[in-house]
Amino acid sequence: MSLLVDEHRQYLADQARVSAFQRAIGEVVKPGDVALDLGAGTGILGMFACRAGAKRVYSIEEGGIIELAREISRANGFQERQQFLKGLSTRVDLPEKVDVIVTDQIGHFGFEAGLLEYLADARTRFLKPGGVMMPSRVTLLAAPVESSELWDQVEFWSHPLAGLDFHPARSLAANTGYPVKLRAEQLLGEPVPLISFDILTADSAPVRAEQSALITRSGTFHGIGGWFSAQLSPGVLMSNSPVVPQRIDRSNVFFPIDQPPAVEKDDEVRISLHILPSEVMVTLKVEVRSSGQPPAGELKARSSHSTLRGMLICQEDLQRSLPHFVPKLSAWGEARRSILELCDGQRTLAEIEQEVYRRHPMLFQSLGQAQGFVAEVVSRYTL
Repeated sequence: MSLLVDEHRQYLADQARVSAFQRAIGEVVKPGDVALDLGAGTGILGMFACRAGAKRVYSIEEGGIIELAREISRANGFQERQQFLKGLSTRVDLPEKVDVIVTDQIGHFGFEAGLLEYLADARTRFLKPGGVMMPSRVTLLAAPVESSELWDQVEFWSHPLAGLDFHPARSLAANTGYPVKLRAEQLLGEPVPLISFDILTADSAPVRAEQSALITRSGTFHGIGGWFSAQLSPGVLMSNSPVVPQRIDRSNVFFPIDQPPAVEKDDEVRISLHILPSEVMVTLKVEVRSSGQPPAGELKARSSHSTLRGMLICQEDLQRSLPHFVPKLSAWGEARRSILELCDGQRTLAEIEQEVYRRHPMLFQSLGQAQGFVAEVVSRYTL
C-alpha cells in the first residue's frame, strides 16, 4: 500500500476531525450551493458537501491521490456532482464562483500547511461576494512546557558519540520546531492565544504577536508548545490542543529554549512571536521573570529561537542565492530545457523521449531512463 494512502487512512480514522467537518459542513453548505474543496485528498469534505445538498463541488488536489478520490466519489454516487481538478490551487481556474470554500490546510501550528497563502488566493479568485470560508478563523495558541524527553533531542548533540564531537549540530537542533503530541500534564501554565487569523481577510503577510503566560506550577521550563484552534462554522470548533476533550489527532509543535531554567508558580513567561507564513519561518523570543515575591520581575532567563537558524543551508546553495551570482545551466538543466522546448503542441510524448535520449547520451544509459526523466517534467509543466 502507498504510504500516502496510509497517511490519509490516519486522517479518516481521526473521528474527532471527521465528525467536526461533517457537522460544520452540514451547518454551512445549503441545498443548491456550489462548493470548493481545497486540497481534497480522498475527497471526503467534498462528499460531505454533496451530502449537505451542494449541486456542484469542485475538488482540487495536486497529488496522485486524486485518482483514488475519483473512484471513491463514484463508489458513493457523487460522480455527477463532484468534479476533480488536478493541480496546485493557485494554478487552477474554475468555470464559476463558489458559495463555500472548505479546506483542512491547517498545520501543527495552524499556518504551516499553506493555509493563509492558498486561502487568500482562493478567496480572491473563487469565492462569491458574501460567500463562506471554512475554517472562518484560526487562532494560534501557546503554553510553557516541561519535558526533559523533548529537551534531550537538543542536548543530545552536546555529548560526544563514539569519541567524536557533534556539537555543531546543537544550534540547528535548538532552532527547530518539533512535531510532538503534547500532554496536558507537560504544560507549566494555561495556554494563551497569540494570533487570530480572520480567513475572510487574512493573507500571507508577516505577523507579530506578544503575550504573557503565567507559570501555574513549579518545574523546569524546557520550551514553548504551540497548536491551533479553528472555527469551522458558527457551532463547530476544531483543535489539536492537549487540553480540549475532543482533540483531533494532529501533532503540536515544540520550540525548545536554549538553557532551561527552574520556574516557580506565578513566574511570568513573556513570548514574542514573528511569523513569515509564506516562508514557514518562526522567530520566537522568550523571557522568564520571577513572580511578585521579592525580587519582583527579576529576569531568570532569556532565549531566542529562529527556524531560519535551524535550516540546513550548504555553502554551494548559499553562493547560488547571492545577487551577483551568474547562473549557468548544468547538463541536467539543459536536458530539462530540451524537454520544455520540445513540448510544442505538435510532438508526441514518444517523439520527445527519443529526441531527449538522442540529444543527451551522456546522461541516460537507456531510453527507459530518458523516459522517466521526461515523464517527471511533462507531468509537472504541461496541460
